[in-house]
Amino acid sequence: MLTAFLITFVFTRTLVLMMATGALRNRFLDVGGTHVHHLNYGIFLLAGVGGYLIFGRPGGVPLQAATIAYGIGMALTFDEFGMWLHLEDNYWQRASWDAVAVVASLFGLIAFAPSIRSFRIPHWVVSGTIIFAMAAYIYMMVLRYRTSRKS
Repeated sequence: MLTAFLITFVFTRTLVLMMATGALRNRFLDVGGTHVHHLNYGIFLLAGVGGYLIFGRPGGVPLQAATIAYGIGMALTFDEFGMWLHLEDNYWQRASWDAVAVVASLFGLIAFAPSIRSFRIPHWVVSGTIIFAMAAYIYMMVLRYRTSRKS
């Protein structure tokens, strides 16, 4: 999931930057004059994967494929996180990068952390510290967003 997330984010961001600079011809999907952003592809992919996991209850290789699809959907969606905040086409790029960093970090922690049943006191201390730091970060991001909207 982490690998699919990171590869998709880097690939998508590279394509978007190449199109924005003119190095690559515009390949955006427009429907009736409305630009369809790639976060929409991610939302539909996440909805499909969620439905498949709930109703299909896969195991083995199909579960691994669903995990990869989930990582791809998360990257497509969180790459345009800034658009969630502003709901306009000219979104706050920094918020998207910050969101991707937070999600990738969480995926990395989940991937390499021991199972919760084998947690010891140091694991709980580190987990609590990470949760506190993330809550403080989110609070500061919301505060910055509010102050930037007033000016």
